[in-house]
Amino acid sequence: MLDTGSTGFMLLATSLVMLMTPGLAFFYGGLATKRNILGIMIQSFASLGWTTVLWVIFGYSLCFSGGTGGIIGNFDKSFLQGISMDTLWSGNGKIPEFVFIAYQMMFAIITPALITGAFANRVTFKSYMIFLTAWQILVYYPFVHMIWGGGLLAQWGIIDFAGGIVVHATAGFAALASVFYVGARVVKNSVPNSIPLVAIGSGLLWFGWYGFNAGSEVQVDYITSLAFLNTDIAASFATIAWLIVEWTRERKPKFVGLLTGSIAGLATITPCAGFVPLWASPIIGTAAGLVCYLAVQLKNKMKWDDALDVWGVHGVGGVLGTILLGVFATKAINGAGADGLITGESSFFFKEVIAVIGASIYAFVFTYLMLIIINMITPVRVSDEVEKAGLDEGLHGEKAYDEGVL
Repeated sequence: MLDTGSTGFMLLATSLVMLMTPGLAFFYGGLATKRNILGIMIQSFASLGWTTVLWVIFGYSLCFSGGTGGIIGNFDKSFLQGISMDTLWSGNGKIPEFVFIAYQMMFAIITPALITGAFANRVTFKSYMIFLTAWQILVYYPFVHMIWGGGLLAQWGIIDFAGGIVVHATAGFAALASVFYVGARVVKNSVPNSIPLVAIGSGLLWFGWYGFNAGSEVQVDYITSLAFLNTDIAASFATIAWLIVEWTRERKPKFVGLLTGSIAGLATITPCAGFVPLWASPIIGTAAGLVCYLAVQLKNKMKWDDALDVWGVHGVGGVLGTILLGVFATKAINGAGADGLITGESSFFFKEVIAVIGASIYAFVFTYLMLIIINMITPVRVSDEVEKAGLDEGLHGEKAYDEGVL
C-alpha cells in the first residue's frame, strides 16, 4: 500500500542526491587550476544528462531485474517497460517504483563523476564520454545488481547501506587506475583557483549526503533517523580529526584540508549509516579523518598524480567504511543487517573485507583495460599544448571568468 510519507521523503532524498552532482562540480571546479575549471565541471554536468539516458534505456533494467544470484540483470525493464505510475516498488511496497528509479539514477549519475577529479586537466572530453558509458556498464551496473539488486554478493550475505563498495571503493580504485594509465600532469602547479567555491561544493555535498544515506532506507522509520544522525556525526568528527592532524604537522589550520576531511567522513560512514549503533559513528568518523589523511600523504610520497585526492578520500574511505561495517554492525540495531565483530561474530567481517577488496581490484583492472581500449578509438590524453593552455579554452573554447572585468 502506498505510504505517502515515505514517498514524499524519498522524493526529497532524490532531489538531495541530485544536488550532490552540481556540488561535486563546484568542489572539483574550485580545486582545479584557473584554466581548467570548466573542463572538470562539464564532466559532472554531462553525467547528469547522459547517465539519465543510459538509465532509462537499459541501466535500471540491468541493475534491478533478472532475479537473484546473478552478476548483472537483463533487459526486461528496458525503456522502463512494464512499469506504470501506480506500480509500487517491490522492495517494500510503500513507494512508487518511479520514485525508486529516480533515486537510484542519482547514484548512477554521481558515481562515475567522482572519478573525474583524479585525471583533472589532462583527459579529452570525447574519451571521457566513452569512459562514462563503458564504466557504468562494466563496473557500476554489475555491483549495483550484485549487492542492491539481489545478485550474487547479496546472496552471499554482503550488505552495503548506501555505497561503500558500490560507489566509493569502485570509483576510488578506478580513479587510481586512471592516474596510473593517464600519467602525471605536465603542468605541476595545481593551486586551487577558488577555495570559496570548494567550500560551496563541500557544503552542497554534505547537505545532499543526508538524502544519500538516510534515503537509502527507502522509507521513513527509526533506521532513517539513525542513518541521518550517524552521517552528520561521522562527518563532523572526520572534519575535526583531519584539521587537527594537518594543523599539528603543518603548523597551520588548512581550510581545504578541513573540507576534504568532511568528505572523507561522509564517504566512510556511507556503508555503515543504517547498520551501526550511534556510538560507533564518532569512532568511524575519527578513523576516516586520520586514515584518509595518511592515504593522501602516501599518495604524495609515491608521486601518484591523483589531482583531487579521489583515491585517498573515496577509495580508501569506502574500503575503510566497509571494513568498519564488519566490525560494528549489529542486528540489534537493524534486523535487516548483520552481526559484526562487536557481537562476537567474525564470518560477516571477513565476507565484507573480501568483498570490498575484490570490488576494488575488479574496478582497478577493468578501468585500466578500458582506458587502453578507449585510447585505441580516440586519444585519452590531451596534447601537451592543450594541457599547458588549459582544457577550458583548448577543448571547450570557453573561459570560466572574463578576466578583463575582474
